[in-house]
Amino acid sequence: MTRGKLGMTLRGLAVLIGLWAAAFLYGGTLLVSAGGSAYYLCAGLWLGGLAAAIWRASRWALCGASLLFLVTSLWTLFESGLDIWAMLPRLGLLALLTATLLVLALKGALGGRPATAAAWGGTAALILLMLAMPVAGLIAASFSSFAPTGLRADFPSARTGAGDDWTDYGGTPDGLRFTRLGQITPENVARLTPVWEYSFGDAEPYNLQIAPLKIGKLVYACNSTNILVALDAVSGKQVWRFDPGADIRRAPFRACRSLGYHSDATRAGPCQARILETTIDARLIAIDALTGLPCRDFGRDGEVSLLEGLGAVPKGYYFVNGGPTIARGRIIVGAAVADNQKWGEPSGVIRAFDVITGQLSWAYDVGAPNRIGAPPTGETYTRATPNSWAQMAYDDKLGLVYVPTGNATPDHYGRQRRPIDDEISSALMALDIETGRRRWVFQTTHHDLWDYDLGSQPVLFDMPTASGPVPAVVQPTKRGELFILDRATGEPVTRVEERRVPVEGAPPGERVSPTQPFSAGMPSLAGAPLREADMWGITPFDQLWCRIRYKRARYSGTLTPPGPTPSIMYPGYAGGMNWGSVSIDPSRRVLVTVTSHLANYMRLVPRAEANRAGAFAMGEGREGMDAMRGIKAQANTPYGVETQSFLSPLQVPCQQPPWARISAIDLATRKLLWSRPLGTSRDTGPMGLRTMLPLPIGVPSLGGVLVTETGLAFVGASNDRRFRAFDTSTGQELWGADLPASGIAPVISYRDAGSGRQFILLAAGGHKPLGARGGDRLVAYALPR
Repeated sequence: MTRGKLGMTLRGLAVLIGLWAAAFLYGGTLLVSAGGSAYYLCAGLWLGGLAAAIWRASRWALCGASLLFLVTSLWTLFESGLDIWAMLPRLGLLALLTATLLVLALKGALGGRPATAAAWGGTAALILLMLAMPVAGLIAASFSSFAPTGLRADFPSARTGAGDDWTDYGGTPDGLRFTRLGQITPENVARLTPVWEYSFGDAEPYNLQIAPLKIGKLVYACNSTNILVALDAVSGKQVWRFDPGADIRRAPFRACRSLGYHSDATRAGPCQARILETTIDARLIAIDALTGLPCRDFGRDGEVSLLEGLGAVPKGYYFVNGGPTIARGRIIVGAAVADNQKWGEPSGVIRAFDVITGQLSWAYDVGAPNRIGAPPTGETYTRATPNSWAQMAYDDKLGLVYVPTGNATPDHYGRQRRPIDDEISSALMALDIETGRRRWVFQTTHHDLWDYDLGSQPVLFDMPTASGPVPAVVQPTKRGELFILDRATGEPVTRVEERRVPVEGAPPGERVSPTQPFSAGMPSLAGAPLREADMWGITPFDQLWCRIRYKRARYSGTLTPPGPTPSIMYPGYAGGMNWGSVSIDPSRRVLVTVTSHLANYMRLVPRAEANRAGAFAMGEGREGMDAMRGIKAQANTPYGVETQSFLSPLQVPCQQPPWARISAIDLATRKLLWSRPLGTSRDTGPMGLRTMLPLPIGVPSLGGVLVTETGLAFVGASNDRRFRAFDTSTGQELWGADLPASGIAPVISYRDAGSGRQFILLAAGGHKPLGARGGDRLVAYALPR
């Protein structure tokens, strides 16, 4: 490069560094004024001087850049230790600048003299420092993913879990998500290959979140428009297809996550075995399991309207995305309601219907606790009560169905809620299967203002204790807490503490609970409270932006109440453990789960401001998903609400990775066994672009884990379109395969009785809100014949 070109390069570089300095000076001033770190302001001043030195081609320019790199390295170690992701935005651009000046110095562009031996020595030392930091970070990350196992070497065979068939959402009514099948082992799982795929043929795939059922020779699955299919379990070929014609035009969310199955050997003729499906437009449908034809003796021509008794229900306000629970000849269903639209939405009543006739058996309406049946003519089930949209679990011996509940809408303002609403919101209820009467209730969040509704299926298992195994139920939460209760009484089996939580910043008159329950007897999977040092970005500029936003918001740790000034909610309402629930290996006494670690940025918007912004409820000025974007109405209360993922301008999370983990807990010692980031950055990146870099960053994830008798944990869940198998005892990844779309769904396993071949089945359906494109395929895997 000629001297003239070198000079132009230096001046161009000086201008860029000057702009960098200006951004740091401006942003650093805002950050300091908000009470944040002074690093960016000081670095901006230094970069300004560095820009001048580069413009003058001073030999001190390289020294200045090297010193800034060294100081920033020490600052990074002080703030975040040897964390590779903390280093990236802090040191990446500085390393590039310093390397560029090294090259220019070696070419003689700085100071007008060629490099000396001392310069070569300094260059080598600086390069070693640049390499040492990320290498040390990678080594630290590899060690931090694992913990000593402490598991015994011999494991008794489980007497529970799924076998040849997968008859319920979690395999069996207890929801363990555990298979006793032993053909696929840690020794041969690397040979697992895809053996069939099935596409629903959706013109514009939305998502596919189904945990299919497998009974006999058929697999049953439904898609986001409630099309139901039966497939040959060995080949994946379609046997029949049923389209209920679901009205999805105003549906704010679309999913079909589960189905119900019932068989009665005493009955002859059609529908001896039947599939039960709930729909987006609030119907309960019975279909002959062998032919795919409606069961005409069920309800009215094969279906029951779930809108009966609810009063006026505008389209989109009441829908079902979970599956029915079948117990003792009854179909138990809850439903979802549209989030944050208004106070006074449809009732959260829980109902049971006769599995043969479709007649109402009982209804649990917290506003009318002594009424068993439907409301009298002219009345309705109590409006605006907490609902249950997640999957339930069932204990036949105790005769109890376990119902996880949500909030009385809207989610983020609760002064208008009644005692009956606060009584059962964000709680686990045990209802008597014969009468629907409540036996007990355990609340996981008091007066929930954060949308911490229980989206996970409760899981029934025998909890090991010093006095022997206790029949227990574990309820995972979005808060990252695991509550383990005696499933007969609802009393905690592991210690639960009421701890003081922040109350400042809520609007006048709001009844913020001063304490909340925490599971002190089990490891918390919530993640550490956020700090300014945890704010992240692809570059130092969006990291600085996130730091400013963090310092300007209210955040006093977990359960910081929403209010008229911006606040941070962490874990976010899509965080912790969501509808993928947890999986339990009863042989090893290990619980495995996926947790999401994403924050929300939120603000309550005064009614007048919300109205000026056009924040009207669904059906009153906005429709479908439009009513779920921007400011949500929360009509009939003084405030709308603005909630969003806490993202940088480059549309990456403002908090440091990992954003999702897969973890295992030893139930005997009640300690974390291992934990590691789930997913790589291959299919994600800034502004939704794919980076194609398989960095183990732990990407946003939703979905469930399948654990096996042989010690494997299968999981899709992450939005990087990868399906993986881990060693349950150590967390070591043993197998992986690419999917046609992200596997945001539970995993199931079954065996073909004829050949004895074991299959692993997953829906590759994507998830657009997570940045994963939609899909409509089921993919089955097995060992080669």
